[in-house]
Amino acid sequence: MPTHEEILGQVQGILVEALGADEDEVTPGATLVSDLGAESIDFLDIVFNLEKEFDIKIPRGELFPENLAAEGDGLAVDGVVTEEGLTKLREKLPFADIEAFAADPQVANIQDLFTVDMLVNFVSDKLGNGE
Repeated sequence: MPTHEEILGQVQGILVEALGADEDEVTPGATLVSDLGAESIDFLDIVFNLEKEFDIKIPRGELFPENLAAEGDGLAVDGVVTEEGLTKLREKLPFADIEAFAADPQVANIQDLFTVDMLVNFVSDKLGNGE
């Protein structure tokens, strides 16, 4: 079973290829969208390459859920994620740092939950490493 550092190295390689990012930009805390410039189509490529690299299956929406806190569902009010919304995020994104996000739970910041380290934690769990 690969170590956390080995998984990190492989994930970094995938992101360098998929996003055309510089290796030194792909740090554990780097966000896929804000820091590395990922767009929605890139998420499909990332999932495909993670599945191939680690020989895992990632069901649609498991790694990158859609409509996490849309207005009108009570999970966000006036652009701010509610406590109920934070609970839902913790359930749907157990590998993301929801506690850091909760300090400023703006809906616009949800995309920043998707970090390199979140991907590493996700893959590690899929491989049975746990955390």
